[in-house]
Amino acid sequence: MVNHELPSLDTVFAALANPTRRALLERLAQGETSVSDLATPFAMSLPAISRHLRVLEQAGLLARTKDGRVHRLRLRAQPIRDAAAWMAYYQQFWETRLDALDHYLHDVDHPDEPKEPTS
Repeated sequence: MVNHELPSLDTVFAALANPTRRALLERLAQGETSVSDLATPFAMSLPAISRHLRVLEQAGLLARTKDGRVHRLRLRAQPIRDAAAWMAYYQQFWETRLDALDHYLHDVDHPDEPKEPTS
């Protein structure tokens, strides 16, 4: 079972909820870059970008290194994997229950039909 009590899961989902932050992560998925290069395609101020980056950093979604005055950023994928694992667990959970509900409703609606074998 997936540990859905991870303290950072709420933070990760909150960070991913914003389209600008998702776009920043898409760019970081292509490889390490500087803050200024990352900010270039966005029509917003560098302080606004920095606020988005701070949220991503607090969620553990990016790592920052300093090279003099240049801040270099890279994607940290583990928090996304953790969120995906949490969602996959509940997807399976609900698919199983919805399949059972479908069979039950079929049996209620068609009580005289033979039951289909389950695999």
